[in-house]
Amino acid sequence: MNQSHAALFRRVRLFSSGAVALAIVLSVIFSTSLGTDSLNWQIVMAAIALAMGIPHGALDHLVTLKNSAPLRMAIFICLYVCAALIAIWAILQWNVFGFIAVVLMSSLHFGVGDSAFIAELDRLGNRQGASIPSWAYAGAAGLLPVIIPLVNSGSSDALGKININLINWHYGFTAYIQIVVAAISTLSLMTLLFRKRFRDALDIVLLAALAIFAPPLVAFSVYFGCWHAMRHTARLTSLLPTSIKAFERGSALGAFTAAVVPGLPALLGAIIFIALLAGFSHTELSSSFLWLTLVTVWALTVPHMIVTARLDRAAFKS
Repeated sequence: MNQSHAALFRRVRLFSSGAVALAIVLSVIFSTSLGTDSLNWQIVMAAIALAMGIPHGALDHLVTLKNSAPLRMAIFICLYVCAALIAIWAILQWNVFGFIAVVLMSSLHFGVGDSAFIAELDRLGNRQGASIPSWAYAGAAGLLPVIIPLVNSGSSDALGKININLINWHYGFTAYIQIVVAAISTLSLMTLLFRKRFRDALDIVLLAALAIFAPPLVAFSVYFGCWHAMRHTARLTSLLPTSIKAFERGSALGAFTAAVVPGLPALLGAIIFIALLAGFSHTELSSSFLWLTLVTVWALTVPHMIVTARLDRAAFKS
């Protein structure tokens, strides 16, 4: 099982790196040919990436409450949904402060989760040599794809088209934020290179390039759907009985598929919910769809982060 499990982790890592590299190239091409003000291609790329990422959190109830009674499972799902609905209400009610809270929380969750993925990959591959402290990867991996796209020169127009209240979310401290993130990322990169973790260092370089060259919407969405979600799904395969059975048959693809298919109804549910939310907000779906999609994704991160904290701690302890 470990051999096919490790192979899955390596393939998922290759896919996520390739997807980010492709997004960087396409962003440069489209920005040059269509202009940075064109939002249509950004919405298409962002919508596809977000759709790929939404299902990965839909299995939290199966991972947290294995073989639990239906009543206990129902209570958990109700609490999970209520936490997400409260978060959606808070973001829509207090756009800026809710946005800042979710940005900081997402950076922490993404960085720790991706660092846990590396830790599990090391264990599965019986990696020899110097390990890395969690902060050496998590700091840069969480801050680069989330914070930097939101403080670059092109973020104001994009955020204004999504929600005008978010344009000055940073209150003018963009330079200071960039310096802090650059310092943390440089320290992370130097630590990885010093410990000869060159593949991990390449991850940081790719995330930095995505944050610099891709528009904010594309950068976050591609990272969320094609990087973080894919790696988190790979980690879930060691916990789901159907995935474990697929590993025992030597089918890494079957194991990954078994962790994806149960989450697909959540994608349909999210689309229906966003459409209803847009209807109740009395706005045109075309103008509010992306904003409400991002709000929903951000809100779902709240209970998802709480649930996966236990999984992350177990990865580092192992």
